[in-house]
This record gives sequence, structure tokens and C-alpha cells, in this order.
Amino acid sequence: MADAFDSYDLAGAKLANRIVMAPMTRSRAYGAGNTPTDLMATYYAQRASAGLIITEGTQPSVVGQGYTNTPGLHSDEQVEAWRKVTDAVHAEGGVIFAQLMHSGRIGHPSLLPDDLIPVAPSSVKAAGQLHTHDGMQDFVEPRELTAEEVRATVADFAAAARNAIAAGFDGVEIHGANGYLVHQFLSDNVNQRTDEWGGSVEGRIRFAVEVATAVSEAVGAERTGIRLSPANPYNDITETNAGEVYPALVAALAPLGLAYLHLVEGDRELTRTLRAGWPGTFILNPATHPQPTGPDALALIEDGTADLVSFGALFLANPDLPARLATEGPFNTPDFSAAFGGDHRGYTDYPTLAA
Repeated sequence: MADAFDSYDLAGAKLANRIVMAPMTRSRAYGAGNTPTDLMATYYAQRASAGLIITEGTQPSVVGQGYTNTPGLHSDEQVEAWRKVTDAVHAEGGVIFAQLMHSGRIGHPSLLPDDLIPVAPSSVKAAGQLHTHDGMQDFVEPRELTAEEVRATVADFAAAARNAIAAGFDGVEIHGANGYLVHQFLSDNVNQRTDEWGGSVEGRIRFAVEVATAVSEAVGAERTGIRLSPANPYNDITETNAGEVYPALVAALAPLGLAYLHLVEGDRELTRTLRAGWPGTFILNPATHPQPTGPDALALIEDGTADLVSFGALFLANPDLPARLATEGPFNTPDFSAAFGGDHRGYTDYPTLAA
């Protein structure tokens, strides 16, 4: 029987345990040109006892930015700045993947240069608002990507993946979840295209498969993971046939030999279906709302539901989370008022058990 504290071979990367730090936006890339800072390097190095760290969402292109002060991987200065982070994590014995996240229609023109506006599979405005440098703003109607631009966006993901490896990352995770661009192509309501990237199930999964293919060809399948969140309504997403779309997507991705599938769980029955259809490593971020994922989730490794389990909120406040899980606590309580933006407070000042 597998144990959460067993080491694990992730497509050649040696993980100290099966506990994953989930990707979480922190909005502290205050360096010039949305570059990581020394404080970010400290934050990730503090959490290097995770078997695997997956970074906050990192835009693969300028137009892919959806939030304030989020980092990119599309410029030389960003690559150089990320090296401080990867070096710091590796010095502590950690393994770190960069999450590549194009936000699509979730964004605002005030966050973008050169009169750019957010883009999407179709010109469908998201309901709601987001925080900008000028306060809360309504989402705007995005511009529909042309066929040429869809192909260019696929190439952007591949280029960002190459940049990630140049920056010292052990691999990349494609963000196909939570209502961002890849998920928008999978959805009913945002993707209203009638070309090869829309309409049928095969059409709607095409963009995700093309991105995964391009990234794995660029840096190796063993360095490529993907995150999915079937039927997750976050960011005004509608998916009425997730039970058909996601098994088809997993079947199309399986032959690529990716390092892992990372599932944000909505329904345990669908989780089991996708787990059965996935031939490689299966990482689960289990459905525990309204409580954060806690020690009980480790049983999902023992019973074979997942190979690894990812933790979000608890990793915000507990840099030594694997040690705390081993003793079933105590756990620091996250300060969510400091989750996005700010300084070291609520970021790098949480005490460890040893402290």
C-alpha cells in the first residue's frame, strides 16, 4: 500500500514524498516587467519539503496576463529572475514545476500594454469583476482569437515552456482549469466557434491537446503536466457535458506520455473514471469545500484514488506542511487578507514547527 510520505519517481524526477503544493496566485511579482523577486524565492524555498511545488500561474505571453503583479515566462528578464527561485528551491532539495496560465477573457485592458484587450475562443464577456491597479473593474468583452492567433497562442505556450527549462524549472504544468483560456475552449458558454476548435467534443478539446502536444515536443513529455477542473463553474464557466468532454480529452492526451494529470475534483465518480483512463501519474486536488484539504486526504493515496495529493490553502500558512501532516498538526491558519499582493506579511512570515 502506498504511503503519502514515500518517495516517488515522477517521470524521472525524484520526489521526496507524494505531497504536492498546488499552484496559487500570490500577485507579488513586483520586479520590472512582471519578474519574480527575492521575496518570491524565499517563499518557494520555504516550501521545498513538498514532494513537488507547482508555481503560481505564470503568463506565457503579454496578453495572457489576467491579474495584477503576476509573473511571466515570455522575456529574457523573466527567465533570469526565475533562476533565483529555482536555484533557491533546488538548494533545499525541492522539485519545482512552473504553471503556464493564459487567462484568456479573465483580465482587463488596464493590465495590458499597447491597447491590447483580453482574448478568448469567442467574444463572450464573463460575468463579474476583478481587481486592477485602479480598483475593481467589470470584465470586458474579449476579442475572439483568429485561427492564426490560436496557432500562435499554442506556440506561445511552447516558447514559455522552453523558457521555463532555461530558468531551471524541472518541468511545466499547463493550466487547463478554473475558467482560464484552455478551459474556455473546453466550455459550452465561452466557446461558440464553428471552426476546428469548436462545436463538437472533438473540436472543443482540440486546443488543449494541441497545447499539450506542442509543450511536450518543446521540452519533453516527462517535463509536462496538465491541470483540469471538470464542470468547475469558476470564472463564469458552463460545462453541461463534462462527463463526455473530459474522458475524451484524457483519452486524447494519454498517448502523449505526459508526466502527470492534475485534477481539481468536482465529482468523485468522474474522478474515478478519469483515473481509470489515465495511464500515468494522477495528482488529485480533492473536493473538500468549504474546508481546506487536510490530513484526511492522504488516505486517497493509500486507497489508490490518486498517486499524489495537492494542497492549496494549508501550504499558504504552513511552509513545512509535510512535517505537519505527518503529525496531523498543529496547523497555522492562513491570513487570506494577505493572500494577494502585499509584502512579507502573510507570505513568508509563517512559523515552522521547529520554530
